[in-house]
Amino acid sequence: MNILAIVAHPDDPEFFAGGTLARWAAEGNTVQYAIVTGGQKGTDRTDITPHELAALREVEQRNAASVIGVHDIRFLHYVDGELYNTLELRRDLAREIRRAKPDIIVTTDHQTVHSGSRGINHPDHRTIGLVVCDAIFPAANNRMFFPELLDEGFQMHGPREIYFAGPIAPNTWVDVGAYLAVKARAVCQHASQVKDPDPARFEARYRQSMLRMTADGTVRYMEAFRRVTL
Repeated sequence: MNILAIVAHPDDPEFFAGGTLARWAAEGNTVQYAIVTGGQKGTDRTDITPHELAALREVEQRNAASVIGVHDIRFLHYVDGELYNTLELRRDLAREIRRAKPDIIVTTDHQTVHSGSRGINHPDHRTIGLVVCDAIFPAANNRMFFPELLDEGFQMHGPREIYFAGPIAPNTWVDVGAYLAVKARAVCQHASQVKDPDPARFEARYRQSMLRMTADGTVRYMEAFRRVTL
């Protein structure tokens, strides 16, 4: 099975779905990433330029992906915080979908403005979720949309499912109990984004926050998604 994670920033795959992606990779599936922005605004530091930060975060993302078991990463180099649902971005995501030919696409949930009473979801997370939808249908599997992609050698492709991460109304949970340590190690590769990148501390946090009782009464560690079939 082919899986493609399309996300806005370096670190989004691991924070939003690291356990699930690690599980799928360990089970022998092909997992790829498309990282849309450089994450060049993701800091309060005054001693680093946006260009330097983007370069650092690309290295961090490659290291984190390697922990997950992912080695095929595309960086699209859009500007952090400046994503819009443009035809250009739809075309670029349609290209990545045709390139990777995923059965499943993982992205962030465009419906999540905030979770309960906590914070505001980054606008890039919301934008990417919506642009992914528009790139899938009708563009990625229709030769009339972006015919230049055919000239580039990218034939039409339609995925079977979307897993929206960070949902306010999940309908699917993935058991990641065996992969919490992997997720924690991967998250901690993003040292520019986390304070005190201690994998043991992050794993302990996940063991508190990701508990869910299943229908049979078993307590498991789960990542939540809003799953849509196509």
